Amino acid sequence: MPEASSGATPATLGPQDLAGAFTFATDFIGVHIAEINALNVYPVPDGDTGTNMHLTLQSVRRQLQDEAPETMADFCHALSYGSLLGARGNSGVILSQVLKGFADVAKGHDALDASTLAAAFSGASKSAYAAVMKPVEGTILTVVRESAATAANGAEGDEVPLDLLRRLLEAGHASLERTPDLLPILKQAGVVDAGGLGYLRMIEGVVAFLEGRELPPPPTVTRRAQEDFEEEAFGFCTEFLLSNVTVDTREIQEAVAPFGDSLLVVGAEGFVKGHIHTEEPEKLLALVGRYGTMVRSKVEDMSEQHSEILSDVEMGEAAPPRTGLVVVSSGYGPTKVFRSLGARVVGGGQTDNPSVQDIADAVRSLGATTVVVMPNNKNIIMAAERVSELLPDKDVRVLPTRTLGQGLAAAVLFDEEKEVEELMDAMEATAATAKTFEVTVASRAATIDGVSVKEGDYIGLLDDTLVATAEDPDACLLEMIEAHGDEGEIATLFYNASVGPEAARALITRLEEAFPDIEFELHAGGPDLYPYLFVLE
Repeated sequence: MPEASSGATPATLGPQDLAGAFTFATDFIGVHIAEINALNVYPVPDGDTGTNMHLTLQSVRRQLQDEAPETMADFCHALSYGSLLGARGNSGVILSQVLKGFADVAKGHDALDASTLAAAFSGASKSAYAAVMKPVEGTILTVVRESAATAANGAEGDEVPLDLLRRLLEAGHASLERTPDLLPILKQAGVVDAGGLGYLRMIEGVVAFLEGRELPPPPTVTRRAQEDFEEEAFGFCTEFLLSNVTVDTREIQEAVAPFGDSLLVVGAEGFVKGHIHTEEPEKLLALVGRYGTMVRSKVEDMSEQHSEILSDVEMGEAAPPRTGLVVVSSGYGPTKVFRSLGARVVGGGQTDNPSVQDIADAVRSLGATTVVVMPNNKNIIMAAERVSELLPDKDVRVLPTRTLGQGLAAAVLFDEEKEVEELMDAMEATAATAKTFEVTVASRAATIDGVSVKEGDYIGLLDDTLVATAEDPDACLLEMIEAHGDEGEIATLFYNASVGPEAARALITRLEEAFPDIEFELHAGGPDLYPYLFVLE
C-alpha cells in the first residue's frame, strides 16, 4: 500500500515518487483487468486488453525493481525499456509508446512540476500517434491526446502535479465517454473503448498512490468467461543444441526443469544438449536461447516421436542459414506445419498475444542475421514491428500477416538459402491470395456488419470479418465455404478437441462431395478457441 499523504501535496515529483506511483498503478490496473477485458467490441474472444496492459506494466515494475532508479534519467529508462520488453498486443504496444513519450520528455528534468508533467503527457500522446501507421480515433489514442491537451491548456502557475493529474483524469473520462461517437463499432456494441479505460485506470492508480489511498476491491463484472473454452493438453518432445555457452550446465538445467519431465541437460566445451517432454516447447526454446547460440532444435508430437539417442548426436558447428523465419502460431496443428517448413514458432494468438520480448527471444535464438517475422494476427503486428529495436544486430523483416491462413500459405515458400528481398516478395504475394475461415463461439450478443448473433452462437469469420452464424460448427463452416469458397484449389482443415476426429472426417467427406474441384487436407490440433480453422488457397 502507498504511504499515507501528509496533507500538503508536493510541488514536484521526483524519480522515487514516480517509481512508487507507477508500481502502485500496476497493482491498481490489476484489480480492473476483468472490467477492461469485458469491453470486448466484437463477439469473438479478443486480445484481452486489460490483461495485455497489465502484463506490460508488470514488465515496467520488474524493471523499476531491478534498476532501483535514483535519478529521473534512470527512472525514465526503466519506464521506457521495461514497457517495451513486456509489451503485449496492440494495447500493450501502444501503452509502451505512451510511456516512452512520457519518459522522453521527463528525462531532461531532475523533478517534474505541473508544467513539465503536462509536457510529458503531451509527449506521450505524440509518441503513441507516431507508433501507429493509421491512427484510429475513438481509441486509447484519442483519450490520451484529449486528456493531455485539456490538462496542458488549463495549467496555472501555482498548480501542483496532483491537481494537474486530477484534471487530466476528469478530461480523460469525458473523452472516454465520447469514444462511441467516434468509433461506430463501439456504439454498435454499446461500450466505450477498452484501451482508453485501461489508460485511465493506470492514471487513477498514480493519483491514488499520491493521495495515499489503498487498492480498491475488484469491480463485479458479468461476462462469459474465457475459461469456458476447453483447452487441449498436449505434450512435445523437445530437444536443443546450444553452442558458445558460458554458464554452468546446472544453471540451464534448473531453468528448464519447471517446463516438464524426462529431462536431460548435458554439456561439454561450450556445447549444451537438452531433452525434455513439455507442453510449452517454444517458451522453453526462447528461454534456453538466451544462454548461447542455437545450433539445432527439434520439437515432435509425442504420438509421432522418433527420438534420437542423446549420445549419438554429433556436436559440431553448423553453417548458419542465410535467412531465418519466426512465426506466431496457436494450436499444435498449424504449429507442426510451420515447424516442418523451417520456422521457429512463438506460441500465441487470439487472447494470448506474445510480447515484443517473446518474439525477440525467438529471433535471437536463430543463427541467421536476417530474419522474417510473421505475426499471423492483427493484434500482434505492432509487437513484431518493435522487435528490431531490441535487436539492432539483426535484420528483422516483418511480413504483416493478419491470419494463420496467410502465414501458412506464405511459409510454404520459405527457403533459408534465398535472399530476403526475393522471399518477402513471393511470400507476401502468396499470403494475399489465401482465405482464412474460422469458426468460433460468440462471447457476447451483438450486431456487427448486419449480422446479429447471440452469446454462445457459433460464428464464422472470413479473414477476421464476421460473415455467418449457425447453431453448430459444421453448418457454420459450410455456409461460409458455399458463399465465399469460389476459385479455391487447395484447402486445409484444422479441427480442435471440441470437434474430435470422427466428426472432422465426416465433415471432410461432405466437403469433398460438395466441392469436387478442391483438394482437401485434414489435420488435428486447431487453435483452442476455434473448432474449425479452414485455409483456402
